[in-house]
Amino acid sequence: MFDTLSDRLASTFKNLRGKGRLSEADIDATAREIRIALLEADVALPVVRAFIKQVKERATGSEVSQALNPAQQVIKIVNEELVGILGGETRRLRFAKTPPTVIMLAGLQGAGKTTLAGKLGRWLKGQGHAPLLVACDLQRPNAVNQLQVVSERAEVAFYGPQPGNGVGDPVQVAKDSIEYARTKQHDVVIVDTAGRLGIDQELMQQAADIRDAVSPDEILFVVDAMIGQDAVNTAEAFRDGVGFDGVVLSKLDGDARGGAALSVAHVTGKQIMFASNGEKLDDFDAFHPDRMASRILGMGDMLSLIEKAEQTFSQDEAEKMAAKLAKGPKEFTLDDFLAQMEQVRKMGSISKLLGMLPGMGQMKDQINNLDEREVDRTAAIIKSMTPAERQEPTIINGSRRARIAKGSGVDVSAVKGLVERFFDARKMMSKMAQGGGMPGMPGMPGMGGGARKKKQVKQAKGKRKSGNPMKRKAEEEAAAARREAAQSGNPLGLPQGGQDPQNFELPDEFKKFMG
Repeated sequence: MFDTLSDRLASTFKNLRGKGRLSEADIDATAREIRIALLEADVALPVVRAFIKQVKERATGSEVSQALNPAQQVIKIVNEELVGILGGETRRLRFAKTPPTVIMLAGLQGAGKTTLAGKLGRWLKGQGHAPLLVACDLQRPNAVNQLQVVSERAEVAFYGPQPGNGVGDPVQVAKDSIEYARTKQHDVVIVDTAGRLGIDQELMQQAADIRDAVSPDEILFVVDAMIGQDAVNTAEAFRDGVGFDGVVLSKLDGDARGGAALSVAHVTGKQIMFASNGEKLDDFDAFHPDRMASRILGMGDMLSLIEKAEQTFSQDEAEKMAAKLAKGPKEFTLDDFLAQMEQVRKMGSISKLLGMLPGMGQMKDQINNLDEREVDRTAAIIKSMTPAERQEPTIINGSRRARIAKGSGVDVSAVKGLVERFFDARKMMSKMAQGGGMPGMPGMPGMGGGARKKKQVKQAKGKRKSGNPMKRKAEEEAAAARREAAQSGNPLGLPQGGQDPQNFELPDEFKKFMG
């Protein structure tokens, strides 16, 4: 959603490259470009004005003029101000002291409330809660059936005593659901209310009546992130007519310009609490303003990526795999490779995962054109092999490759390519696990190799240098050439040399703008 805005901001910062000092004209030009970028992204005008005012005041102050790298300091200011207009700190759900906690969803028809109710229920279940979805949208055709289907897919409980389609009292259903939740020991009740195609008095009154009947702990306004400026107007109308405590953005994976996300928190004074960024029930998470600002500026979202990995990968399995790799490359088989690949697939779309890595903005087109089915084809090739071939791929000869290719529906060259890539990956992973590490990177902790590395360092320190100046210079140049060759051979293309987190700088995506 923020691709266009990210590109415009990146182009703006590129103009600051190589400037050791920023003049007032430079700051004015940068502010003007940022203003245009935000307006083109459909950000509300009052938000743009407040944002530009803060950036200019800070950019003309001492924190930029006295900085060693003024251009990077301007990027830092823009990042911090973006976090500010997105809501500042992450807003968490408030839970009732005495269960059940009641969460009421409100919003226009088509905003995605019913699907989002299922996503929120599944997310809360993953947090250890026992949610109950309540069907209080009794007017939209088949709304009750839709919520029931969504609840089954999300594997959470459902309460819908009325058939809907214009029949039933939504206020009474909401009121009865609280007692039902207590009886069935559900600690969270999610009330899905009716929407309209536009703001009207009947909609407001019904939402207010349900609010008064159940006294919700949280009223969440669900807004379609793709409708732009109108999302802000709708949010203000709901805030004044019914009131709400937080905002949930749906359809954040769309191709709209993203102005609603950047405007709604600042205009309404209510923070964005959750964001839905896909069609699957797992495409939903808490909204973190700092992480979203990092994504907009092309700095990635490593924290979200790590959280997804922690939710998907078991600690025991990771330790077993590390121990197996430490024994030697032959211990890692195609069965292990397949298991690891399927675990990564559980984390979600490969394109979205790659988009969370810092510096991936310059590879946006390649990521968007990534064929997700390639993972399925790779799995099909491995599953077409015999157990013996998976354990020892070296036995795969020409006739075996032809059989595997036929069984998996691919070309023989695809089978050959997969086996070759597997051997390369196995060799690299085994070297990392045994402590040899990749060039410029230490060995993996807890996997040995540290003592050997220290010994090598000690030997290197104790090595005598030639007394001949010409010979010593030649030795030093050869050593430098070997180090450069080792660093350029990083098979994963990761940053070289390892660095102290305290000395962390902006990622390479921004360094290229600074010359």
